[in-house]
Amino acid sequence: MSTQSNSPTAEFGAREGEIAVELPPRGDATLYYIGRIRTPWQRRADCPKNGREAEAVCTLAVDPRWAQALAGVETCSHLIVLYWMDRSRRDLVFQVPRYHGTGRGTFALRSPARPNPIALSVVPLLKVEGTNVFVRGLDCLDGTPLLDIKPYFASTDSIPDAVVGWHRDRE
Repeated sequence: MSTQSNSPTAEFGAREGEIAVELPPRGDATLYYIGRIRTPWQRRADCPKNGREAEAVCTLAVDPRWAQALAGVETCSHLIVLYWMDRSRRDLVFQVPRYHGTGRGTFALRSPARPNPIALSVVPLLKVEGTNVFVRGLDCLDGTPLLDIKPYFASTDSIPDAVVGWHRDRE
């Protein structure tokens, strides 16, 4: 069952024209947060739309139980960071992005509002100090749960000719 949302825009509310659905009664998987992300942003309005627009140094504060999993991370120039946008809506199937104004299906967007609010950023690694990993280029609120850290391999992770047609055609 879908519903048309006409409520006023709130910090995490739906915008006019957005559509929400009823969520399943329970989840299908269990995740382990491996830490928390420390950023300067406390409010959604302050958070950058895209991590590459941010110069702020952010800290991946990894839980000490995962300290040994960081062995070798310091040799990476860039990391893939997966995080859980825990304060995002999960029921929107059609969204109207603030910066584009044209409605799109959730799976055609990089919005944090999605059934499983998993975010992915490729970030430059600045340094590792104990279980703190310092990076630049994140776009999340302070205290966001950290799901995983992976090395970025330019040889396999980069697809230079990839296209998102609606984004390319908007200009």
